[in-house]
Amino acid sequence: MQKKSERRPHVPAPAKRARETILLGAHMSIGGGVHRAIERSCSVECTAMQIFVKNNMQWFARPFAPEEIAAFLRHAQRNQLSSVFAHANYLINLAATNPQFHANSLRALAEELVRADQLELPFLVLHPGAHLGAGEEAGLDRIVGSIDAVHEVLAKTKTRIALETTAGQGSCLGHSFEHLAYIIRNVRERERLCVCLDTAHVFAAGYDLTTEAATKKMFAEFDRTVGLRHLAAVHLNDSKTARGSRVDRHEHIGKGEIGLPAFRFIMRDRRFRKIPKVLETPKGKELLEDVENMKTLRVLADPHVQSGDS
Repeated sequence: MQKKSERRPHVPAPAKRARETILLGAHMSIGGGVHRAIERSCSVECTAMQIFVKNNMQWFARPFAPEEIAAFLRHAQRNQLSSVFAHANYLINLAATNPQFHANSLRALAEELVRADQLELPFLVLHPGAHLGAGEEAGLDRIVGSIDAVHEVLAKTKTRIALETTAGQGSCLGHSFEHLAYIIRNVRERERLCVCLDTAHVFAAGYDLTTEAATKKMFAEFDRTVGLRHLAAVHLNDSKTARGSRVDRHEHIGKGEIGLPAFRFIMRDRRFRKIPKVLETPKGKELLEDVENMKTLRVLADPHVQSGDS
């Protein structure tokens, strides 16, 4: 009894505890240095954050200087963020058929994994790739071989690759849960892979998220096909385009074609409590849009709040 009473003063109030368990944030700019992203996130009370580890539209970058790594790892506000992870640049295509483009993709992915590892980030979100006319099967096999090749040269890197669900535009792979399952099942070191699910992408790919029941069904299909044990992060984005459009256009929470029910389900389901959820919605320098979107999501997370939009 004495031990129990001694612990009691250290337990936060219920409202505070509920807020602290929500791993919620946004993608933040690293302009001015990777450590500046921490300051931007904390300025709007994020508990999770996604960043690029270099310019996202360039193949390569100079290595981090030791002081840059230290500024990030030892930042006074770093412990305010319970989850920080990275997103790979958009040029990488592990299914590329052009030899030079493929070689650049392998090198860029390897270098970004190293950079993420230096920042002690648990995973790097990656669009699987586009087959560019070679066909889905050939493209998926090339992705598997590419991942194996990168892992072979980075045997000691701890940062995992998080395969992201895609909208399916053009010949992009990853718009089907079966694509992700195939890649995970066939790589040599499957424990070094995980998955990031993007709500706008799966909706544009054709999965139904228009009601809580439909969203629950979508996650059940994901679990059967890929496995929820592989889910490492969720991108919370509404969609400007219709279901099945195969067009990737993000919209603010509740302002797009998905609506609020799907986000309410995700925010309240206990299975996702420890999974970081980040926004990739449009915003200005003041981050006011992030503040508004996170406010909406935190309200949706409260089981005591009733709404009639389901």
